[in-house]
Amino acid sequence: MSSGGTRSDLGDRADFYLDIDSGWVLSPSLIASVEELCDNVEDTAADTAVVLRLGGSPNDGGGPGDVGVHLVNKWERALRRLERLAAVTIAVADGDCSGVALEALLSCDYRIGTPGLRLALPVAAGEPWPGMVVHRLANQLGVARARHLVLFGSAITGRRAVELGILDELTEDVDFAVEAQTALARGLAGTELAIRRRLLMDATTTSFEDALGTHLAACDRTLRRASGESAR
Repeated sequence: MSSGGTRSDLGDRADFYLDIDSGWVLSPSLIASVEELCDNVEDTAADTAVVLRLGGSPNDGGGPGDVGVHLVNKWERALRRLERLAAVTIAVADGDCSGVALEALLSCDYRIGTPGLRLALPVAAGEPWPGMVVHRLANQLGVARARHLVLFGSAITGRRAVELGILDELTEDVDFAVEAQTALARGLAGTELAIRRRLLMDATTTSFEDALGTHLAACDRTLRRASGESAR
């Protein structure tokens, strides 16, 4: 489990990286690695890019393992912190992506898959896991597209994941894809990116009237920044 450094095949392209294998069960050490990554990113003032390498071989069903609900709560909160970072998060998924790896994938901004990728919902007690992975799928894909995955736990190919919108691209040249997306992300990371992401995530659950004030505040921040830059 690697985090916070740049010593990987993708390390030269990212400021921070983290490996999460589908075969891992939910554990305090896994949660701590995500929290440590978030700590390191939050302590960095400069624009940053984070790469998560996900996939591998699934555990038995890809479920959380023999854990209590309190540990599940800590994991969900760690993922929530990850998806609110003031940094661009890029996921690279390969092989079998399920369990904790799939949950992390759905928490990232940009998602890259390899041609042999296979995605599947975690399974516990013989049924699809009803964690926040269900909430993320419904919000990101819509109920109609998420229904079959959530109710029946069907595995899908990487190509199908692109069609559904779970992945942004499928490629054999992962290094090039990460480099291109990281270059695009430079200058976009920061508080303003986190605000836009938050507005996007809240859009499906907030009425126009309730959302208007928050969007106007974000617009005002952008206009003030633009005015300050033009005055210099």
